[in-house]
Amino acid sequence: MTSDPGLELVGQLHRELGPLRLELLEERRRRQARLDAGEDPVFVGRAGDWQVAPAPPELVERRCEITGPVDRKMMINAFNSGASCFMADFEDANSPTWENVVRGHENVRDAVRGELALDTPDKKYRLNDEIATMLVRPRGWHLVERHVELDGDPVSASLYDFGLAYANGARFFYLPKLESHLEARLWADAFRLVGDTSIRCTVLIETVLAAFEMEAILWELREYGCALNAGRWDYIFSAIKKFRTRGWVLPDRAQVTMTVPFMRAYTDLLVRTCHAHGAHAIGGMAAFIPSRKDEDVNRVALAKVREDKEREAGQGFDGTWVAHPDLVPVALPCFPAPHQLGVLREDVDVREADLLSIPDTPGEITPQGLRTNVSVGIRYLDAWLHGVGAAAIDNLMEDAATAEISRSQVWQWVQDGRFTADEVRAEAERVDAGAEAKQLFLELALAGELLDFLTVPAYDRLED
Repeated sequence: MTSDPGLELVGQLHRELGPLRLELLEERRRRQARLDAGEDPVFVGRAGDWQVAPAPPELVERRCEITGPVDRKMMINAFNSGASCFMADFEDANSPTWENVVRGHENVRDAVRGELALDTPDKKYRLNDEIATMLVRPRGWHLVERHVELDGDPVSASLYDFGLAYANGARFFYLPKLESHLEARLWADAFRLVGDTSIRCTVLIETVLAAFEMEAILWELREYGCALNAGRWDYIFSAIKKFRTRGWVLPDRAQVTMTVPFMRAYTDLLVRTCHAHGAHAIGGMAAFIPSRKDEDVNRVALAKVREDKEREAGQGFDGTWVAHPDLVPVALPCFPAPHQLGVLREDVDVREADLLSIPDTPGEITPQGLRTNVSVGIRYLDAWLHGVGAAAIDNLMEDAATAEISRSQVWQWVQDGRFTADEVRAEAERVDAGAEAKQLFLELALAGELLDFLTVPAYDRLED
């Protein structure tokens, strides 16, 4: 560590909270063993008529949030998109090469100062007078930043990203991959250690275990105006991973929509839980990238995006996510009010069994589904290993979450006898991508056990 104030804060956070972080990661492994043995998760709540801290003026209206990596050009376009908020993503949309991480934090600093700019041979990029409110998403608790060590160990990537972003002026954060209210409490400990009551956070409910503890998560982070977001892609991956021994086999990814029973149950419960405690509820991602060449493709896809966002608004969500600036004018009108905190959804009566209704998901497992998963998974890994964390593939913005679904579904289908390992290898051979990405995907998809996160072994192979 140096005398840099940001790194000094990272060191303080890591020394104070690092041991508890490791204990919570060990508890994840113990809990997975209990799930594998047949234990079902149960609701963890916090009774009483309590409210989270009020949102500051910048976060009262969150009708459309755009997400993207911490690349300078993409950040400027996102800030200028007309969206209410922009999530600057150090996690699923960022390949954590050291250059990407360092430059990403420089870009966050410049954005806070209003100095984010870029000159290219073709164009000058500048921030508009009115821009989206920035929220920073640090990496998850399971990841480390190997380029910064303390007492001989790499520091937590979560605490590194939070510490530097906070030191550079960021005050609003998205918290990823939480699996329990105790992991939310660890974030509250980090915020209290900093000692700044202006910090506000949004937790992504993108693991099936967190869905059982939404109310307790809000309670732990109530001082920081906690909101919740429905992280749809990682949620599906989590459902496969956490219940991997139960034979609950999901159909092709495209058929696991937000209207299937277990997804509808969790999103309805999220809205009710948030609004009961004065917290915003933010909907899921629209990942479509409009085509500059095919208006027919755009017309069909944009109609589906609009239908998806109107459904979320009808559920009571206060806003939603998009991955491309061209989707902002599609999503915004679906949420005409600044928020819907008054929509309490007292009609919702979701039970534990409803969140576990994964086997009731309709749909089919098809050769095309296998082909898509193998192709998307390998091409995304190829991009990630070369420093690109948000990759445009087949008119969709793919990130680590969709790659996780791809490889976990293939693993599940092979384990269940739907496809053979040779069929998966044959599909991999057809993909136009590098040998290293193919090898890593096949290692993960054909392993005897489902590895928790593909980004952990991929990080060891990442070009720096």
